[in-house]
Amino acid sequence: MKQHFHLAALAALACLPPLLLPRVAAADDDISKVNGSVHVTAQSPVGDVQTVNGSIRIDAGVVAKDVGTVNGSIEVGDRASIDTLQTVNGAISLGQGATASKIDTVNGRMTLAEGARVKGSVSATNGSASLAQNAEVGGGFSNVNGRVALSGARIQGGIKTTNGDILVGAGSSVAGGILIEKPRTLGLDWGRRRKPRVVIGPNATVTGAIRAEQEIDLYVSNRATIGTVIGAKAIMFAAEEPSATDMAVEK
Repeated sequence: MKQHFHLAALAALACLPPLLLPRVAAADDDISKVNGSVHVTAQSPVGDVQTVNGSIRIDAGVVAKDVGTVNGSIEVGDRASIDTLQTVNGAISLGQGATASKIDTVNGRMTLAEGARVKGSVSATNGSASLAQNAEVGGGFSNVNGRVALSGARIQGGIKTTNGDILVGAGSSVAGGILIEKPRTLGLDWGRRRKPRVVIGPNATVTGAIRAEQEIDLYVSNRATIGTVIGAKAIMFAAEEPSATDMAVEK
């Protein structure tokens, strides 16, 4: 029977002393190890690719199934096709025209190059994200901390964050609205917090509500199209980005 290792199991393995680490079983077309980086070339037939302590590099045009690491980055080459990408501590990047079904990370930056596509959701705890021209997320994007920036890109299932800034750049689109959640403080008062900043650029579109459960700075181009704004005041701007004068209005 084929053995699959999820990140929770891999993370548990990472805590064991080297002599106690088990030998990881894998199917013939899988690559699975505990310590060390993995490089998958275009000539390598491959299924799942897993490691605990090490980065993973997938060459251009490779087709693979689940790809995951605990401590290390994942780099996916141009036009490669992956099912799920998962890491705990490490960046994830998708090359030009590459596709993935889903991306999950805890601590790490995510980068989608031009024309890259994630069919499902993209989620992070502490991680920023940048989406280049014609990149697309078919589901939603969510994080707690970290900036998300779209440059002529599309997110089809909305954006949800708590402390992150959001830039829906010129010509970008977000379907499903934007939600800035109220932070969970567990009853502790940490004093004055920095307000998240949301910018909707020229010719950008946000379909659905922009909903703020906390104070935010919201700047909207007079050439953008947005839905209802709930819990915030939109400051309009006419240039390519908000000026110091525009931002002074909010103060």
